[in-house]
Amino acid sequence: MQSNTRHGGQILVDQLKAQGVRRVFSVPGESFLAALDGLHDSGIQNIVCRHEGGAAMMAEAHAKLTGQPGVVFVTRGPGATNASAGIHIAKQDSTPLIMFVGQIDNNHRDREAFQEVDYRAFFTPLAKWAAEIDQTDRIPEYVSRAFHTARSGRPGPVVLALPENMLSAHADVADIAPVAPTPPSVCAEQIDAVLDMLCKAKAPLVVAGGSVWSSETAQDLATFAETFDLPVVATFRRMDRMDNRHTHYVGDLGVGMNPALANRLQEADCLLILGARFGDIATGGYELVKPGNPDKVLIHVHPDPNELGRVFRPDLALAAPAIDVIARLSRREAPPHPDWAGWTTAARADYETWITPVETPGAVKLEQVMKHLSDTLPHNAIITNGAGNFAAWLHRYFRARAFPGHLAPTSGSMGYGFPAAVAAKLEHPERPVVCVAGDGDFQMTLNEMSTARQYGAAVVTVVCNNGRYGTIRMHQERHYPGRVSGTDLFNPDYAALARAYGGHGELVERTEDFADAFARAQASNLPAVIELRLDPEALAPGQSLSMTRAQGERATAAS
Repeated sequence: MQSNTRHGGQILVDQLKAQGVRRVFSVPGESFLAALDGLHDSGIQNIVCRHEGGAAMMAEAHAKLTGQPGVVFVTRGPGATNASAGIHIAKQDSTPLIMFVGQIDNNHRDREAFQEVDYRAFFTPLAKWAAEIDQTDRIPEYVSRAFHTARSGRPGPVVLALPENMLSAHADVADIAPVAPTPPSVCAEQIDAVLDMLCKAKAPLVVAGGSVWSSETAQDLATFAETFDLPVVATFRRMDRMDNRHTHYVGDLGVGMNPALANRLQEADCLLILGARFGDIATGGYELVKPGNPDKVLIHVHPDPNELGRVFRPDLALAAPAIDVIARLSRREAPPHPDWAGWTTAARADYETWITPVETPGAVKLEQVMKHLSDTLPHNAIITNGAGNFAAWLHRYFRARAFPGHLAPTSGSMGYGFPAAVAAKLEHPERPVVCVAGDGDFQMTLNEMSTARQYGAAVVTVVCNNGRYGTIRMHQERHYPGRVSGTDLFNPDYAALARAYGGHGELVERTEDFADAFARAQASNLPAVIELRLDPEALAPGQSLSMTRAQGERATAAS
């Protein structure tokens, strides 16, 4: 027999190639030199990042875009702990992700050697599976299990620690074939059961969310909605599950939810939940739909049987990927059912009213900036964001395109938008990619401007600068009005900073100057930053800082 002796790093990379991995994200470390050697001439693109948190977020965004596990390499100790934010995002967002962590020589374990961490103990609460590979000849086995685990049921992150002596050792071991394709897991009888229950409803609502989506699924969902004349809502930061410009899209169950949509959620007598876990944000802290007494029929489709009945008791549960169920629903003719046209049209009218801009203070009107982007970006644009009050304007006024049109962390992690935009531009260089970030949000990962410049990711970042951590300030004014503590920020000259990285930078201080500045940023074909200098009074859509403080003062006095 022909020898297949390779060092562990080469065995590992050959397994990644077998799984179809095209791109990995990393911050290099001496703890996984053999893996870096394996990547050399492998044909796998290694995107070298500036911080492990940014690298993990890029890998997570890559997975969202492709439906395949993202892969990130980080070094031991501080490298792994820096990357933990990305693991948390992948867990809460149900994103398939695999993180390889360099580890100390396993002969020195439990001596608190340089940068030693017990990764099983550290990552088990955050990941679907955390393990350490101690035998070089078992690398294919562990990698195969990692890809299966990351993709199965409710997708999520896997962490594999790689002792450096295990990676550098040689072994003669066969590769394992990639994860086998999974046939669609639903049958005609299950679809019949869904339609039978749905078509008895007088006021149904389709709730779309969850992970592992595709452009075909977004179109199938639109076809299903049209055929049955159903209103569709998205869950928090899953707005691209259906083109928001479609007449049957009626809003998102997110933070700062449209009050009319909240009422409609309560009034609905049947919810068809496709892929979403249907958690606290979608239900207004479990108040709009109560776990003990939802007062409506629940049809819940989710790939993980352990999620079905976990919080809400479904009247019908399907343990199946939403993409399979939606594909079958889109090919069905509508059986007899009540006339839902008026219900759907009214819900769409509520949405149209909600996205009509409400003026906020200052010379730069963020609602008008978001409307301009919504009205002018092409159909294939991708928009990203992290977390902060600035995002409320984006979620309310920007009509997301169908998948992949919007990347954002349902976990609420700051700093996500910019790394996600870089990953999106690398995967789809032909598409416009725009990151909308807050000043505090952007400063958490803006060092990845260097990564964007190195790999030619010409994303446009719109920085909403109000000089503060806006979300925390809003809550501060509500609960402790006038007692400002720890929420003010010093900001750099963002335009100059972008130029220092070799990118394009501009400052916008008037709404009417934004359109031309944005056009120049796009034309530069460089990573570009447009800083919007906002009035600090503009705290949230339709709510000023002074108004919020006054409400807090009244509440404090009343208590």
